[in-house]
Amino acid sequence: MSKDYYAILGVSPDASAEEIKRAYRRLAREYHPDVNGGDPEAEERFKQVGEAYAVLSDPEKRRRYDTYGGDSPADFGFADGFPDFFSIFEQAFGFGGGRGARASIGADIHHELEIELEEVLTGATRSISLLRQVRCQTCGGSGAKVGSTPDRCTQCQGHGRVRQMRQTLLGNMVTVVTCPQCRGQGTIIREFCEACEGRGVVRTTEEFTVTVPPGIESGQHLEYEGRGDVSESGLAGSLYVRVTVRPHEEFTREGWHVRSVVPVHFWQAALGDTLTVRTLEGEETLHLAAGTQSGTELRLKGRGLPDLRRRGRGDHILTVQVVTPEELTAEQRELLEELAQSFGHEPPASRDRGAGKGFFARVRETLTGE
Repeated sequence: MSKDYYAILGVSPDASAEEIKRAYRRLAREYHPDVNGGDPEAEERFKQVGEAYAVLSDPEKRRRYDTYGGDSPADFGFADGFPDFFSIFEQAFGFGGGRGARASIGADIHHELEIELEEVLTGATRSISLLRQVRCQTCGGSGAKVGSTPDRCTQCQGHGRVRQMRQTLLGNMVTVVTCPQCRGQGTIIREFCEACEGRGVVRTTEEFTVTVPPGIESGQHLEYEGRGDVSESGLAGSLYVRVTVRPHEEFTREGWHVRSVVPVHFWQAALGDTLTVRTLEGEETLHLAAGTQSGTELRLKGRGLPDLRRRGRGDHILTVQVVTPEELTAEQRELLEELAQSFGHEPPASRDRGAGKGFFARVRETLTGE
């Protein structure tokens, strides 16, 4: 049964050339031996995705594969029965020329960024400082002293790798190894650059602009390919910015909805009122119906947050909280007692006084002399 190169790259059989390349670049970075410390399983996976990309990225080889299938790279005319996986990697990432070394990836950089809840609604642009490894400007990344040039390695002819053949019980086996003379650089430096001491890279602080999209959630990462450290072979890692949304003193996020509490006086809840409430975009006028109970939810449609995965915005949900006054004047207390009596309830304070008459009744007596 033929190998499923599309499944290896995680793309569909009708994927475009650009989709195939993006899938390969992502997987090759993930399983590159330099990233995984030489882990054999990762290296094997690296070879598999390289093999799949070598076939599917070539229109003619892809046509043959789609028509007839294939079980090995030899079916598609690769020399020695397998492609040069690191050359494929270099080509896919646009690496070439320079020092001729096997392309190793620079380290990724991780950065933490805090934003306000209001910025989830609008998006944000921030400038951050990064300490990163970059190509040496003095020598242009060659590692050689200004005015001199590295010599081409005579053993590997500048490729950084050499083929070795060894005899086994199954016949001659050809493997590709790092050139022992130039240690994979492809060149030999006689006079080192003083700025980078021959490494071709230096560390420096750079300013970088981060664009945070509306609707981002706390804990999500923004990836900037090629903005990490530059390796000595010239290939940069990625910058990962982890976004954290600060807790808001008034609003709580619930997916793409926003929640807040609206305190109202008991008389507002009983009689109804027009309220002025705060939202992420400022103040909003809201009608409170008479007889509203504590815990009732009022909803402002489309006044919540955007979502990265769909159109529109969520809602702003306001929970009514009826506030009971903690301190009352004597007049306020008697008014409330009168109100309680109108509902057929005799307040304990009135019973204790034995008056039997409410505040309004006594006022009426005073005014009429009855």
